[in-house]
Amino acid sequence: MVDAAEFVASAVLIGTGATVVMDIWGMVRKRLLGVPSLDYALVGRWLGHLASGRLRHDRITASPQVAGERVIGWAAHYLIGIGFAGVLLVMFGLDWARQPTMAPALTVGIGSIAAPFLVMQPAMGAGIAASRTPHPWAARLQGLVTHTVFGGGLYVAGWLAHLLLNP
Repeated sequence: MVDAAEFVASAVLIGTGATVVMDIWGMVRKRLLGVPSLDYALVGRWLGHLASGRLRHDRITASPQVAGERVIGWAAHYLIGIGFAGVLLVMFGLDWARQPTMAPALTVGIGSIAAPFLVMQPAMGAGIAASRTPHPWAARLQGLVTHTVFGGGLYVAGWLAHLLLNP
């Protein structure tokens, strides 16, 4: 029972922290490089339509808006981050959360690029690995960098969670 509580607390703290790091990176990237962040309202729009049975869109921006799509999208963004932290803990165990190391965090962070490349982008009309976007390789590189930053965030948040849960 203690391990289950520790697992949930660790996944929530690590996933939330890593997602915050990724969002800070998005703000820095926009300010320094002029690269806009993902509009999470579009993720919420896709999820809203998914709930009514529509999986794929030719262009998610052309699909009708969904009530509360921004809130839905941001909530999903953080829940997905928590989910990937859970994947990290399932793969590498609670011992990782008790003594975080960089390699497992980067493995999961970089591996998480599969979700947008193979699920979200195709479903939202951007094609597999952004193949239907104006600059696919730029989008792929930005995605890879962002998910690598997420992996670094998993590591940093792992240490912070460890310090919070084990004073």
